[in-house]
Amino acid sequence: MNRPLADIIRPTSIEDMVGQSHLFGKNGIIRRIIDKGVLRNMIFAGPPGTGKTTAAMIIAKASGIEMRVLNATTASLADVKQVCAEADGIMGSNGILLYLDEIQYFNKKQQQSLLEYLENGKVTLIASTTENPYLYIYKAILSRSDVFTFRAVESSEMIPALRRGLDYLNRNGEEKTVSDENLALIADSAGGDVRRALNVLESAFIASDKEITEEIINSLSSGSVVGDFDKDGTVHYDLLSCLQKSIRGSDPDAAVFYLARLLEGGDIIGACRRLRVIASEDIGLAYPLAATVTESCVQSALALGMPEASIPLSHCAILLATAPKSNSANAAYERAAEEIANGLGRNIPDHLRQYTNFKGYLYPHDYPGHYVKQQYLPDDLTGKTFYEYGENKFEQASKLYWENIKKDGKTK
Repeated sequence: MNRPLADIIRPTSIEDMVGQSHLFGKNGIIRRIIDKGVLRNMIFAGPPGTGKTTAAMIIAKASGIEMRVLNATTASLADVKQVCAEADGIMGSNGILLYLDEIQYFNKKQQQSLLEYLENGKVTLIASTTENPYLYIYKAILSRSDVFTFRAVESSEMIPALRRGLDYLNRNGEEKTVSDENLALIADSAGGDVRRALNVLESAFIASDKEITEEIINSLSSGSVVGDFDKDGTVHYDLLSCLQKSIRGSDPDAAVFYLARLLEGGDIIGACRRLRVIASEDIGLAYPLAATVTESCVQSALALGMPEASIPLSHCAILLATAPKSNSANAAYERAAEEIANGLGRNIPDHLRQYTNFKGYLYPHDYPGHYVKQQYLPDDLTGKTFYEYGENKFEQASKLYWENIKKDGKTK
């Protein structure tokens, strides 16, 4: 059996894990839970090769509970029912820990089949996903689980795992060497994926004579990969989020960096869509032309294609990052939508309705300043303010203009 090196040297204790110190370090939240002797339903979300499966196995070992493993890419509803039946048959025990890998591939019915057993505690679920769990996992399961994010492993954090791998290979074959620099090169080429790094090490070991060289490593890894980018996965959504938050925070350097991550990863469509959103959500009325400029840059980029598309899109990202900011329009909409959700505003005023032939409606263009005061909101929302002027030059100028016009406006 040709077991991969990553599986052979898989850590069996928290101390041997690399990365994820925010979860398993001395003060890591999962470590603290384990140390309390408590086992909870958990969702592990993060890129491949970051230790999700390893963590589940270590937790199972520490808890002493029977563990069953299913992969949602191949498991069926019958497989889930069989595990649950086993939980029913274990008398006087703590039940079963089910590790369900790639849970996003289970449909709603398959995920629902777990609920009864999660509810009575006979099955404790640890599920992993490379996707955004809030988009792909049934909400009833999310509400019964703690969600933990696994991060791409830093290159420096991978080195201990690579040294363990090299030690194993040397013990079980011809002894070979690798310099610290070339070990770091392997880690850098893996894009945060420990499994990928160990695969490169194993192949380089096989292909080498006495020393693992830079040339061999580069021929296997094709240089450093663009992170752990996956257009359909969690990291992809993280990059889009980072792009928007960097622009919202007025940091042009971070904005153009995350734009480059997206474009070099092959997602021009996602980048264009998010820039369009940002122009109205975060710049908005502080610089109304931002939406127009953004659309022009996006259309130019889509017509050009990569690599030239990066030019108008970097123009756009830096413009948005350095532009004045306002979310007043978006905030106004959210306030209005909240009132609608609360059941208010169903009956609009009669003078705005066609069936009354608009009787009583005052035509603003017939009045000075093209303004006349009259009721537009429904009775149960009269006087309600949804839009609040932002503290920027454009909106404050509009506010002053309308204050001057409205103070003399005729009242219906």
